[in-house]
Parts: sequence; C-alpha cells; structure tokens
Amino acid sequence: MAATPPPTPPLPTAPPKPHWSPSELGRPLPWLRPTIRIRLTLLYGGMFLMAGILLLSIIYLLAADALHKGNELPFQIINADYRATSDVCDLPDRGNSAQFNHAVAQCMQGQREMALDGLLRRSLLALLGLTVVAFAFGYAMAGRVLSPLGRITRTARQVAGSDLSRRIELGGPDDELKELSDTFDEMLERLGRAFTAQQRFVANASHELRTPLAINRTLLEVQLSDPDASPELTQLGKTLLATNERSEQLVEGLLLLARSDNEIVDRKPVDLAEVATQAVDQARTEAQAKGVELRGERRPAVLQGNGVLLERVALNLVQNAVRYNAPDGWVRVDTVLERAEAVLVVSNTGPVVPAYEVDNIFEPFRRLRTERTGSDKGVGLGLSIVRSVVRAHGGRITAVPREGGGLVIQVSFPV
Repeated sequence: MAATPPPTPPLPTAPPKPHWSPSELGRPLPWLRPTIRIRLTLLYGGMFLMAGILLLSIIYLLAADALHKGNELPFQIINADYRATSDVCDLPDRGNSAQFNHAVAQCMQGQREMALDGLLRRSLLALLGLTVVAFAFGYAMAGRVLSPLGRITRTARQVAGSDLSRRIELGGPDDELKELSDTFDEMLERLGRAFTAQQRFVANASHELRTPLAINRTLLEVQLSDPDASPELTQLGKTLLATNERSEQLVEGLLLLARSDNEIVDRKPVDLAEVATQAVDQARTEAQAKGVELRGERRPAVLQGNGVLLERVALNLVQNAVRYNAPDGWVRVDTVLERAEAVLVVSNTGPVVPAYEVDNIFEPFRRLRTERTGSDKGVGLGLSIVRSVVRAHGGRITAVPREGGGLVIQVSFPV
C-alpha cells in the first residue's frame, strides 16, 4: 500500500500591516512636520504680522494722544440766551451755559472715541487682509528661493537611479546654494570616475578570470577523454575538474554580486510566475536525483524589472531549497499578486534552522553549521545574490524558520 503523501501546506502570506503601533507614539504626524517652504512662509508671514501689530499699536497710541490734547473746547458759552441744534449730539435747547458746555464736551469725547474705534477696526481689517497677502507672497518667494534645492533633489534622485552622468550646473549668484550645488557636482564627478573604474575592473576581471578557468576545463576534459589514461590519473582529473567548476561558479557569483548591487534602470514587464516556473524546470533534475518533490501554485504576478536577474533570484532560491533539504522532502514554490506586490514564496523541508541564524544565511560565504570551504552544495553566494537583486528592484526579502525544519523565504517586489 502506497504511503499517503503529506498534506500540501497553505500558501504563506505576508502578515497584514497594522494601522497603528505603540512604537509610533513618539513619531510626529505628517501634517505636524511641515516642509521648509511652509516653515519659511510661516516665518515671513509671522514677522509681517508682528510688525503690523506693532505699527498699528504705535499709530493708535499717537492718534489717541493727538485727540486727547485737543480734548478741551475751543469755545465756551457765557450767555444763557442761546439756541443750538445737532444731529449727532444731544444738546439742551435751554439751560445755563455750564450745562451746555458740559454737553458739548461729552459729545466731543464720544466722537473722539468713535473715531478711535473706527480707526482700530478698519486698521485690523486692513492688517488681516495684508497678512493673507503677505503669507501668499511669502509662499511664492520661499518657493523661488528654494527652487535650487528642488533641482538638487531631482538630480540626486536621478543619480540614485545609477545615472551618474547627471549634473546640477546651477547658475546665478555665488551664494550658499551655488556652493552646495558645485560641491555636489564635484562629488558626482568623483563617484562617476569611481563607478567607471569599477565597471572596467569587473569587465577585466571577468575576462582575466574566466579565460584561464575555461582553458583548464578544456585541458582536463581532453585528458579525461583519453582511453589510455590510468585510473589514478582519471580520478585526479575528475577531482581537478570539480574544483575548476567550483572556481568558475565562484567567479560568476562574485561578478553577478558586484553587478546586482545597483538599482535597475532598464525595466520591462516580467511575470514572476513564468520566472519561477523556469527555475523549477531547471532544478527538477537535481531535485529528482535527491528525491525532493517540487510543488506549488504559481499565479500570474507581473512586475517591472530585469528578467535575467529575477530568474537568477528564483533559481538560487529553488536550488538552495533543494540542496539543503531532507530525504524524501519537498519544495513548494508559489507566486501571487497581493496588495500591489508581486510575491514569490519558496518553502522547503529540511534541518531545523534556529531563528537567530536566519540573518546570517544572506551574508556572503556563510552557511549554517558548515565551514566556508569544503561544501559541495555551492559557493555560499546564492542568497547574497538574491538579496542584492531584490534590493536593486526596490523589493524586500524575509526568511522564517519553518515548523518542523526548513525555511520559508518570501520575496516581495513592488508592481
């Protein structure tokens, strides 16, 4: 009776991102962190508002003092026989001169207070309108002053995309911003020379290292094809051929690792499911030789990237899962499109991996509980190349120990 195959584990998915975390208590909200342009606008407008309030206060005090000095009546009624009318003040028709003079003084005082109140009210309205204009003018002027910084920022972003030929070349007066721009251009010039030298070195090293290794491989294969060779010589040739092949893999891995550290500029639509399927097909022979079953559900997940490098990511993950596996184990390769991300999940059975050692497997030449040399499972650069390629595509990679042994590695790329 055939043994029942183990149940297929569900497709691992990324945990949902929490909407709030206690660690975010000390982090200011975005609207509480205004840009430099907003802060300059608030500074300009605030200074204008304070200067306007100070000027208004001085004018009000001077006007009040001037009206107070003219508070006395320029005339007095000394004859009781009078007749006075007014549309503004309430003057008595008949009475003695003292009552009339007092009523006229009260009327003039009320008119002065009304004049001061009107002056203050109209001045505050004018100040409010001018403050709005000052804030708008300050916002426009701040944008004009900071426009060179925007140009520097745009150039820095283009340089971050590996376009080291870009320069700011800021014109205008020889001020602090032009000095910053010139310093940045000098730094880009030095970076460009260093990057060009690195590319030239990688190309030369690729040629210089591959050529002798290819010659050695050819000579060894010719020697092994000799039917008259002794068994000892044949065994030595096979050992040297395996060593030579390992050296070729090491050189290819180092060169690919050096090239994959830069951000991908030339991007094309790539279906992650197709890439993963090709990687599974290439690793199928090795998996069958080791008795490892390949599983998975690969759904379409298209992203913008480099197809060759993405295929290397999938192939390295699948080969790593096959080689570091248990007898009669399995490897599951799944792809899915979720939350605007193309996700590749490679899970496998195998030895138990301590959680504190997971981060070490992404370092060059690092293996779990094995030496740097003497392993027939690879050169120790597979996962390092995977991490470099994922970072170059703006993605992220996580590895979690699987319950019962093995790993679950998830790679997420922005769509």
